[in-house]
Amino acid sequence: MKLKFLIPILFIATLVGCKEKRNLTSFEKESYDLLERIVPNHKDKFIFQEFSDLKSNKDVFEISSVDEKILIKGNNAVSMSSGLYWYLKNYCNAQISLNYNQVDLPKTLPALTEAIKVETPFEYRYIFNYCTYGYSMPWWDWERWEQMIDYMALQGVNMPLAMIGQEAVWKEVYNELGLTDKQLEDFFVGPAHLPWGWMGNIDGLGGPLPQSWISRRSELQKKILKRMRSLGMKPVLQGFTGHVPETLKELYPNSKITQIEPWAGIPGTHFLDPTDDLFQKIGKLFIEKQTEMYGTDHLYDADCFIEVDPPSNDPEFLKEVSKSVYQSMASADPEATWVIQGWFFFFKKDFWQPEQGRAFLEAIPKNKAIVLDLYGEKFPTWDKTESFYGQPWIWNVICNEDQKVNISGDLKVMQENFQTAFKAEGKNNLRGIGVIPEGIGFNPVIQEFIYERAWDTDIIELEKWIGDYALRRYNTTSPKAKQTWEKMLKTVYGRTRTMWSPLITTPRLVAIDKSKEDIRHVREKIAITDEDRFAWDFDTYEFSEVAKLFLELAPELQDSETFKFDMTHVYREYLHMFSHRFIHDISEAYQNKDINALNKAGNNLLKLLDDLETVTGTNENFLLGKWLEDAKSWGNTPEEKTYFENNARTIITIWQPWKEGGLRDYAGKTWNGLFSGYYKPRWELFINTLKESLEKNTVFDARAYDSAVREIDYNWTHSNELYPTEPTGNIFEVAPGIINEYQSYFNKAH
Repeated sequence: MKLKFLIPILFIATLVGCKEKRNLTSFEKESYDLLERIVPNHKDKFIFQEFSDLKSNKDVFEISSVDEKILIKGNNAVSMSSGLYWYLKNYCNAQISLNYNQVDLPKTLPALTEAIKVETPFEYRYIFNYCTYGYSMPWWDWERWEQMIDYMALQGVNMPLAMIGQEAVWKEVYNELGLTDKQLEDFFVGPAHLPWGWMGNIDGLGGPLPQSWISRRSELQKKILKRMRSLGMKPVLQGFTGHVPETLKELYPNSKITQIEPWAGIPGTHFLDPTDDLFQKIGKLFIEKQTEMYGTDHLYDADCFIEVDPPSNDPEFLKEVSKSVYQSMASADPEATWVIQGWFFFFKKDFWQPEQGRAFLEAIPKNKAIVLDLYGEKFPTWDKTESFYGQPWIWNVICNEDQKVNISGDLKVMQENFQTAFKAEGKNNLRGIGVIPEGIGFNPVIQEFIYERAWDTDIIELEKWIGDYALRRYNTTSPKAKQTWEKMLKTVYGRTRTMWSPLITTPRLVAIDKSKEDIRHVREKIAITDEDRFAWDFDTYEFSEVAKLFLELAPELQDSETFKFDMTHVYREYLHMFSHRFIHDISEAYQNKDINALNKAGNNLLKLLDDLETVTGTNENFLLGKWLEDAKSWGNTPEEKTYFENNARTIITIWQPWKEGGLRDYAGKTWNGLFSGYYKPRWELFINTLKESLEKNTVFDARAYDSAVREIDYNWTHSNELYPTEPTGNIFEVAPGIINEYQSYFNKAH
């Protein structure tokens, strides 16, 4: 950590003029505007000043006290905002998070006895995954985006993936090439599925897109980019990957357009050979049109083969691919830098051997590519690719795949893997750090931890860090709050990612049904034993103590929004721990042909679903109703509202909008509304089918059951019943009953 204590602040007071007496720079103005949005009651207690003589090319902030005010200097608004948050955390016990801000500041701001200067070693601090735009953010309006951008600036993010509004660009490009709007209907996918269209995985799924969506998203993107840039961020826009509409072959029959391999059971999309002259024409035209609409910061993401193999593994072919993709960018923007998700080096590691990887990356001019190493907390690839064969790269964590609503993320492993990477490559080609979650909003501690590493690369003592995090999060001095989060570190924040949920996947028998639909639906390896009666990837007994500690903290912290959110989340996770056991009991009872045990086990599971519905209903962050209403808000007509609601229901349940899809439940959420409306009817059908089998002494008909449950699932995605959009109940009143109901399961004799 480059932290310096500077000259006594008494001597620099005369260097600062208040903002009323001098013209503000654009970065200073943006910093004041952000300050007013975050802590409006203290807006007159801070002074922002842009560095005028900064010699370093790295972002830096400096904090000092002057005339009973806090002076924050920085080289841009992101740096000054980071300095503001650094001060709020370390001196005011405050916290900014993805759900709620805890900014109960003291009336008199603590003074600094010395000026403090902090410089980051990283040129880039990255955020977002393509999937985030589908699993978390498809329905966000400007108000929600403004909050997110403020959060990003305070955390020091300066390199966000900014993917909204691409459809408007592609529409202009392909119209100019001769395709009609009608021909593009089978190319554009549904709103929440757009990321997989951008990545070239799917065509037409969930489409066609209404023109109202295309127009409104384009306007939203302009506002987002304007704010990001005004703060000093450099958004990453899109480049051309070779993914084209199938109908393009009708206009250009001699072009080398081939259909690539299927993705997730969906027919393969169409790929234009980068060596074809048409590739250069489209790539150049896309950048030109995009720049006209949205400007540019010369950073372009283009992932040609993110989860599919290229047509050939010939190194010469791969070299031509990357060379051509980069040239299509550079021909329109000579300053172009290609941003590449390094996911394929892990996901398709059998294909991307050193010879293939080296050919692909070395064909791009040196320092004209930035590779994102996505899975730094579990499967880093920098150390398996000779640090991406010499190209600059960014270390990231995914943490949350498919936005499963969970509490997870192994902070210890994150620290270890980051330290390994930084010590090996910090002075070489490691240029940044970031977070690339497939979904956001449910593990704010992870973002807090990772982005602190952008300013402080030293090894930290995790128990102390997480204890201090708890005190800031709730603005408390309670030792019990620290103790609670230390237990969280030993349990849920000691696992890399959550196990696939059995409760929200299609109900199946453990030993009888050998479904090949998706390995994540098969629970054969989950064994309930006397030694492990819950079969989870963390100490469930220890976590049950976390739930009780939250209840003990409630009288003191019940007015804290951050505490309410965390307590709801903890009790949701607490109840979820019983799912493996109760499902096991159902399966065992059926196999033993014990109808009484089956009735008891079935009732236990249905009660669990009811209790989860009750717990998640107490907090706005866990409401299906909000997700659906946000989706409908994008519609201008009843038909459009129905279309958006259908898409919103589909992405979080069956994923593919047909009955026989193979990605069902991939993005399943443990939300209020889903437990009662979607999951419970499935389990009721399953339990009743098993009972009927025992009562009539007939064989369980897995095929008939599967057909019936798919019918239920599909019909739900096309229904329109309403779900709560406001919290119902109080977590502090609900929690004691949950403990009384379930705590006995942790007794050894149970």
